[in-house]
Amino acid sequence: MLELNKSKADKLSAMARYELKRQLEALDRYSGRATELISLYIPPNRQISFVSSYLKNEYSQSSNIKSKSTRKNVTSAIESILSRLKSYKKPPESGMIFFVGHVAASGNQTEMVQHVVEPPLPITTFLYRCDSKFYTEPLNEMLVDSDTFGLVVIDRSEATIGLLRGRRVDVIKNIPSRVPSKHGRGGQSQRRFERLIEIAAHEFFKKVGDVVNDALLEEPDLKGILVGGPGSTKEFFVDKNYLHHELKRKVIDLFDTGYTDEYGLRELVEKASEALSDLDLMREKRLIKKLMEEIRKSDGGLSVYGEQAVLNAVKNGVMDTLLLSDGLRKYKLKYSCASCGLVIEEISSKNNEKNKTCPKCNSEMTLKSSEDIIETLSKMADEVGTKVELISADSVEGDMLLKAFSGLAGILRFKVAS
Repeated sequence: MLELNKSKADKLSAMARYELKRQLEALDRYSGRATELISLYIPPNRQISFVSSYLKNEYSQSSNIKSKSTRKNVTSAIESILSRLKSYKKPPESGMIFFVGHVAASGNQTEMVQHVVEPPLPITTFLYRCDSKFYTEPLNEMLVDSDTFGLVVIDRSEATIGLLRGRRVDVIKNIPSRVPSKHGRGGQSQRRFERLIEIAAHEFFKKVGDVVNDALLEEPDLKGILVGGPGSTKEFFVDKNYLHHELKRKVIDLFDTGYTDEYGLRELVEKASEALSDLDLMREKRLIKKLMEEIRKSDGGLSVYGEQAVLNAVKNGVMDTLLLSDGLRKYKLKYSCASCGLVIEEISSKNNEKNKTCPKCNSEMTLKSSEDIIETLSKMADEVGTKVELISADSVEGDMLLKAFSGLAGILRFKVAS
């Protein structure tokens, strides 16, 4: 498996995630007639001379391919990569990935496609693959959420503390307890032993709380804490303030688990998977709810929707929060008229509409530029301090934003005259 270097500082922004998602959509559409598509992953510390030497060896090996057309297409793809490598003295900081090969075209024809991708996160392993599809799994892994969550599983016999980073569970410490089990004594001895048991339990919980506090209070970007264990011990541990008040506020939920060791941490993550996925969902629900509350006001409140209205609000710097569906596939087209000088901007689902008549002088207008609408609006928003929220099209709220509002809407900073 190709490894990715995903440190705490290496988290994809919403915009970087969207751009990578669009690149993957384009790459995944390609299909070769045979094993003619080359995927080449070059980490930042790999010398270009090594890569060139490796490709020359692959070029020699490709002479053994039986199919004449496949052999020709593979060798031409390798030649293309070798030619491009000459312009690099060393790989970029995150490495680079070549996707080159012949894809099926109309009839029995094929056409060469060439993409060079600089990944948003560093790659650490060199990889060469020739197949009928481009190998994009490592890039898809970059889209996986890498937030950090604290993990605690506890009962009276032991406790284990860990961290969930993306998909990886790291054990911080396992703490066995010395709390005595039940006894058979009666009378005053029974009461005395019960007091001793409770004192021992208190000291154990305090020790666990100290370890959790030391481990998690200094953890940057800690998104929340999950607590699990059998029975009611976990509730007692959280309720009785063994956790620092700042950490207690970050407890997302408590879950029943059968184990309190390392396996219990993994069981906790599995039990909490729905709650974790709901975090972003709840944030999106709040955003769409706020939008709908503004829309329901008699004067429309601070809501804005409609492609041109949203575009104008961002351009004029009056948008506070811009809501965009990550399923939006539209473009901002810019036309100009050579006859009268009129410039028109509009949003379209097609990125190459050529013909347009000038509404001022009826001359044919020229398409000057075509830009992805999400990328364009995000750049415009950054320039004027507007917050951008990408809403997943997979949620109910995201689906409504996409279908009812054409994928874009927003909340204004202040009411503007219509």
